[in-house]
Amino acid sequence: MTESEYQREAQRLRPMLVNMGKQLLGDSEAAEDAAQEVLLKLWQRVNDLRIPLDGLARTAMHNHCISVLRNHTIRLPLSDTLTDEDSPEPDKRIEPMSAAIEELPEVQKTILRLRHVEGLEMSRIAEIMGMNEAAVRKALSRARLSVKQKVINRR
Repeated sequence: MTESEYQREAQRLRPMLVNMGKQLLGDSEAAEDAAQEVLLKLWQRVNDLRIPLDGLARTAMHNHCISVLRNHTIRLPLSDTLTDEDSPEPDKRIEPMSAAIEELPEVQKTILRLRHVEGLEMSRIAEIMGMNEAAVRKALSRARLSVKQKVINRR
């Protein structure tokens, strides 16, 4: 691919990549940065590329956004700036989540506990539960979503 072909493709793809980044990252500035990173990575391989770049660009953007989300860390204030009044009791924070987990169907509850309490891999959970791995992932996803919605509704 020539430099001018790449520039045309990059101009055409940039709005789509930014929009995709906004959907995945939820932040306009982070989406712009991610799109720029992906276009830079594509530019570094310009000699190996062929038109159209849509599929490759989408996949690269998706993977980059997932990496950004995985590497994102939550910064907490320093412990000396917190007082007992600022942070709720640990039991009070966990209570709504525990109640929501108890309301789950048995299969979802078991899968959630095997994954997050026992720390088992999906393949091992599937083996224990006698399910295929895709079904375990789906049940885990539904369990997490259900717990999240119940905790939010109890606030």
